[in-house]
Amino acid sequence: MADADAAQRPAPGRWSAKEVIGHLIDSASNNHQRFVRALWQDDLIFSGYEPDAWVAAQQYQGAPWPELLDLWVAYNFHLARVMRATPEHVRVRLHARHNLSELAWQAVPPGQPASLDYFMRDYVGHLCHHVRQIEAMHLRGSA
Repeated sequence: MADADAAQRPAPGRWSAKEVIGHLIDSASNNHQRFVRALWQDDLIFSGYEPDAWVAAQQYQGAPWPELLDLWVAYNFHLARVMRATPEHVRVRLHARHNLSELAWQAVPPGQPASLDYFMRDYVGHLCHHVRQIEAMHLRGSA
């Protein structure tokens, strides 16, 4: 996808491909610290963030597309390493206390136990969802 194509917004008020990748960089950044902190926490309670505000504040729309892609790819290779390094007993342990009803892409209801493994898989699902959005934008742009 060319830089100019990646900057095209599919509709007013919708993110461009650059902004979607920026959002995924923000998601990687926030989830990186969550996944690491979970190694020592007795719960899965983490801080949230406002995706629209973060995307706007970091001006992803004006950033070079190749630079955004390189950062996103590198960050996700690192996150994959973090996930692989997390001991299984930490990943699968169920936590009654969590805020995945607020943070997870596919929310876990309050009162239903959740695991870090679920949250990690949810992160990957969220990433794939947005990659499919970008693919659809690219296909519409090349039609």
